[in-house]
Amino acid sequence: MIVIVDYGSGNLNAIANIYKSLKIPFCISSSPLEISKAKKLILPGVGSFDHCMSRLNESGLKDILNERVLINNVPVLGICIGLHLMANSSEEGNLPGLGWIDGVVKKFDKNKLIHKPKLPHMGWNKIDILSNEELFKGINKNKGFYFIHSYYIDVKNKINIMTTTDYGIDFASGINSSNIYAVQFHPEKSHTNGLKLLKNFSEINHVKT
Repeated sequence: MIVIVDYGSGNLNAIANIYKSLKIPFCISSSPLEISKAKKLILPGVGSFDHCMSRLNESGLKDILNERVLINNVPVLGICIGLHLMANSSEEGNLPGLGWIDGVVKKFDKNKLIHKPKLPHMGWNKIDILSNEELFKGINKNKGFYFIHSYYIDVKNKINIMTTTDYGIDFASGINSSNIYAVQFHPEKSHTNGLKLLKNFSEINHVKT
C-alpha cells in the first residue's frame, strides 16, 4: 500500500486520482498507524516550508516518518515542498528540516540568472537524467515536467542528484539517497510523464545501497 501523507500540503487528491486510474492500491492518511504499515510513502507537493514542518512536528508524524524511512528503509517520494522538507533547512523558513538529504533549500537569485527568467519558475521544462533510470523509465525527457517554484535544493553531495534542469542556472530537479527519492517538479501536473513516473515509483521493490 502506498500512503500519501497528509500533513497539510496540497495536491493530495491529484496524486490519488492517478493511482486510482492505474488501479494501484493507495490511501491518503495522517495516521501514524497507517504510515507504520506503508510499503511506500509520498510527501506531496504544495505549501510553505515552516507550515508543513510545523504540521509534521506537532502531529507526531515526523517521528514515524523518520522511523519508516531511516530505519525501516521504506521507499519515499517527495514532491516539490516534500523535497524541500527532506533538506537540512530552507531560506523560505526558520525551522530545521528533516535532514534526510544533506543540503539547503535556497531561493533563486534573479541577479545571477543569466537569462533573467521570472519567478516563480512556472510551466514545462526539460530534465537531464543523470541516474536512476528505473524511476525515469519510459519518460520523454524532452517534454519534461511541470514546475512551479521559487526555491531549489543546493545539495552538498552531488552524487545525490538524479536530474538537473536549466532555468538560467542548472539546478537539481531530482535527488536520491538510497530509499529516498524526491523531485522538484509536479508529476501530478505532468500528464503522461507524471503518470509514468508515479507508476515507476510504485514498482520500485528494492532499496538502493
